[in-house]
Amino acid sequence: MKFITSDHVRLDYDDEGTGYPIILVSGLGMCKEIWRPTKEFLLQNGYRVVTFDARNQGASEHTFKGARISRHAIDVYELLKSLSIEHCLAVGHSMGASTMFGYVSLFGRGQLDGLIDIDQSPKMINDETWHYGFKNLTWDEFPAALKMPLGRATAVKIDEATVNAVRQANILHPYDESANFNFAIDHAFQDWRDIIALMPVPFLAVAGEKSPYFNPDFLQAIQILNEKAQTQVVANAGHAVMAEQPAAFNQILNRFAMSVQS
Repeated sequence: MKFITSDHVRLDYDDEGTGYPIILVSGLGMCKEIWRPTKEFLLQNGYRVVTFDARNQGASEHTFKGARISRHAIDVYELLKSLSIEHCLAVGHSMGASTMFGYVSLFGRGQLDGLIDIDQSPKMINDETWHYGFKNLTWDEFPAALKMPLGRATAVKIDEATVNAVRQANILHPYDESANFNFAIDHAFQDWRDIIALMPVPFLAVAGEKSPYFNPDFLQAIQILNEKAQTQVVANAGHAVMAEQPAAFNQILNRFAMSVQS
């Protein structure tokens, strides 16, 4: 299905099921097909599931417009409004979590009953105040290091059906890293620690035990920022926790979803 944003960008989305709504927000360069195991589980358990491709990714319009986290956050708000969703749980993976931090910055709780962050530190750049950023990225290397190959994101093999779905989506709609570089800079530049500290909805941060991108100890730092935050390390998982260990992640997601439904 297609949705046109207020700045006239076409987004591709799926809206399935009829129960409590959960929106799944993908990471940088990813397509909505990465959520296949999560979506199947949620639909089987009676949830309504919204997935979409961010602008400049997947089947959505590839454009120079809106190459910033704030615009991506507005896209989520507008999509939910168009679907008449006033209460939902948002699950953001990587940059998708940052998109939802941006959403909270702009709209407060907005349409959210809760938020799950999958393997995304609230601050990407390491400095004297934060040691849990993206790999070893510091201000000295920023932003040039973002042009280099980022390396493998996963620690274990993803199931073949999901790999094939993502591969087919990428063949049909190739991702252009260079065209989205300014957005990657904006994403990495942000510092969401104040949003974490004052999070207006129940918040769960999940990290992959073997994430090649983030030290899972960032969860301890999140708990210092917000003692009400829930955290969970998933064993034998890399950055794509929900696709690498779907059974474990789905149970975590279901418990949290049941606790936040209004």
